[in-house]
Amino acid sequence: DVQLVESGGGSVQAGGSLRLSCAVSGAFYSRHYCLAWFRQAPGKEREGVAATWTAASRPGAFATIATSVKGRFTISQDNTKNTVYLQMNSLKPEDTAMYYCTADDPTCTSLSWAPGWDYWGQGTQVTVS
Repeated sequence: DVQLVESGGGSVQAGGSLRLSCAVSGAFYSRHYCLAWFRQAPGKEREGVAATWTAASRPGAFATIATSVKGRFTISQDNTKNTVYLQMNSLKPEDTAMYYCTADDPTCTSLSWAPGWDYWGQGTQVTVS
């Protein structure tokens, strides 16, 4: 099984930055898997933010960012630390949400389909004022 633990959320003023971290542990079924960040604001559906695909020989070989955050958010992973990050810059009040780390194994489900992802963390709150 796979466990995901998020950290790094908090309150920040508009224009500020935060870096979210997700510690990944456990065993994936495949050596090819996806890690991603979703967010959910009160009263709204869970929204895919960014994803990164890794292969045995090419960690973070592919990354995608949602249009709504492109140019402001960056996803990266450090396989030596089994951690995936979401760097968030130029934060806006509309970025306020609970942010979730998720993993999909062995496929890489679209960011537009949250139910397709296999593993979820508990979330970390980001509030931008």
